Amino acid sequence: MRITALAISFTFFFSSIFSQKIKKADKLTLSDLETHIRFLADDKLEGRRAGTRGEELAAQYISEAFQKEGLSMIEDRSWLQPFDIDDGRQVDSNALFAIDKNELVRNVDYFPLAFSASGKASGQVAIALQEAGIPWFVDLKEILEDNHGNPHFDMEQALHDKVGECRKAGANAVIFYNSTKYEDGLSFNKRDKSAYGDIPVLYMTSEGRAKYLKDESATMDVRVSIHISQKMRIGHNVIGYIDNGAAQTIVIGAHYDHLGYGEDSNSLYHGGDRQIHHGADDNASGTAALIELGRLLKEYRLKDNNYLFIAFSGEELGLFGSRYLIEHPPLDLKKVNFMINMDMVGRLNDSSHALTIGGYGTSPVWGELFNDNKNSEQKYFKLVYDSSGSGPSDHTSFYKMDIPVLFFFTGLHKDYHRPSDVADKINYLGELHIVKYIYQLLQDLDRRGKLAFTRTREYQTGTSTRFSVTLGIMPDYSFSGSGVRVDGISDGRPAQKAGLLTGDIILQLGEYPVSSLESYMQALSKFKKGDSTSVRYKRGNNIAEAPVQF
Repeated sequence: MRITALAISFTFFFSSIFSQKIKKADKLTLSDLETHIRFLADDKLEGRRAGTRGEELAAQYISEAFQKEGLSMIEDRSWLQPFDIDDGRQVDSNALFAIDKNELVRNVDYFPLAFSASGKASGQVAIALQEAGIPWFVDLKEILEDNHGNPHFDMEQALHDKVGECRKAGANAVIFYNSTKYEDGLSFNKRDKSAYGDIPVLYMTSEGRAKYLKDESATMDVRVSIHISQKMRIGHNVIGYIDNGAAQTIVIGAHYDHLGYGEDSNSLYHGGDRQIHHGADDNASGTAALIELGRLLKEYRLKDNNYLFIAFSGEELGLFGSRYLIEHPPLDLKKVNFMINMDMVGRLNDSSHALTIGGYGTSPVWGELFNDNKNSEQKYFKLVYDSSGSGPSDHTSFYKMDIPVLFFFTGLHKDYHRPSDVADKINYLGELHIVKYIYQLLQDLDRRGKLAFTRTREYQTGTSTRFSVTLGIMPDYSFSGSGVRVDGISDGRPAQKAGLLTGDIILQLGEYPVSSLESYMQALSKFKKGDSTSVRYKRGNNIAEAPVQF
C-alpha cells in the first residue's frame, strides 16, 4: 500500500498525542497493532485470499510473530495446519472439440458447460438430423423464445432437462447454440454444484457458429473429448500454544484471510477494474489483536488455563479453516474451556464507542461477568450484547461443539468487503482498548474453572434472496457436492419435525431442486408460513423424502 508523506505525518502526529495519554506498557501494544495491520493489509499480500501466495506470506508473518512472542508449536508439530479448499470445477487442458479437421478454440469458439460429463463422443453429424449414437446440435431458439420475459424461468434447469431428453433419445453428446437475438447468459460456471450429466455438453459461441455451422445441411465429422475435474487449493490455519499444564484450554481466534481481488464473488465492490481488497478491519484487525493477546498472556502468565491461539484461513469462503480444525483438532475438544473470536475489531466509532459482544447466552458465566463491571476498560465502551452463539464467523464452529463462545465486533461500515478497507482507516486507539478489555476478562476468568455451556437461538444465514420461512438447519458451507448438507438442526423447527439429521444432504424442496445454498434459499422463497411441502434428501447412500410444514 502506498501512503503519502502527508498521511504519514498525520499518523505520527496523532500517535504522539495518544502516546502522551497512555501508559508506557500500552505504547508497545498500540505500535504493534499498527505494525501488524499495515503488514497484513499491504498491497504485496494481494488481499490474503485463502490458498494463495498472499495468504502464505501472511501465515509466515503470523507464525514468526507467535514465535517471537514466546508461543510454541503444539506438540512440536508445526505452526501451520493445512486444509483443502474446493476452488470449483475446471476443464482439463486436453479438452477437444473438432469439426472435420478443425480443432475449435476453447473459450473462443466453444466452452463445455460445468455439468457436462467427462468423456468422449464422435459421429458423422448433420445439424438438422438427430440420430441415435452421435452428438446432437441443439438450438436454444425455442427455449429462449418461449420463456422471454418470464421472471421465473430457470435456464440452468431447462438445460438439464433438455440434455436428459436428448440422452434418452440416443444422443451421445449435446452441443447447444443460440440462433436468436436474445442473450442467454451462458458461461462455464466453475461454482456449479449441480450433478454431472451422463454425456458431454458443450456450448458453441456465436463466433464458433459463424465459422463452422454455415451450412446446416452439410455432414460433418464431429469429435468431442472433455474432462471436468474439481480444482483444489490449500489453505492454512496458523496455531500457537501456551502450555501451562492446566486441565483445560482457552481458544482465542481470529481469521486472517480476506477476499484477494474478489475472485470468489464475495466482494461488494462493483467497479469495472480489478482491485486488491486489503481487509484491514476484516480481519487484519482481529489477527493483530490475536498476536498481541498472545504476547500479553505469555508475558504476564495467567496459569489456570492453557491458551491455544488460532489464526484461521478460509473464513471468507464459509468457515473452512475453523470447520477443518474442529474436525481435526490439535487437542481434545472436551478440554476446551471456551472460545473467544475477534472479527472486525478495528473500527470502533469514536462517538458511540459501541462494541458488540456475541455469544452472551452460551454460558451463564457471561452474564455474571459483564454485570460485575469490575473491568476497568468496560467504561470505555457502550456494550451491545447478542445472545446467539452462532453467526457468520469462526466462533460458530466451536458453538456447534457445545463450547461457550464470545464474539467481539465493532460493526459494519461502508468499506466492508471493498478495496477501501485500508489500514489508514483503523481506529488503533480503540482497538488497544478492546485488547486490554479482553485481557482483563481473561484475568477475571482465570480461576473460575471450566465454564458451563448453554444453547441459544440460531443465526439465520443471510442471502440476497428474500424468504419468510426456514427449515431450521445450519448449512455446511464447506460442502462442495450437489445439494445442501445439514451441519446442525434447531430444536422444534420443521427440519427436526421432518426427521432430518446432521449430515443429511437436502436435494429438493417440493418441486424445486436444490443444488447449492443459493438454490436452497431460492426454493425457500417460494413458500410462506403455514405451507406444506416435502423435502427430498440423501442420507448415506439412500434417498428419502419426508413431509414438511413451515
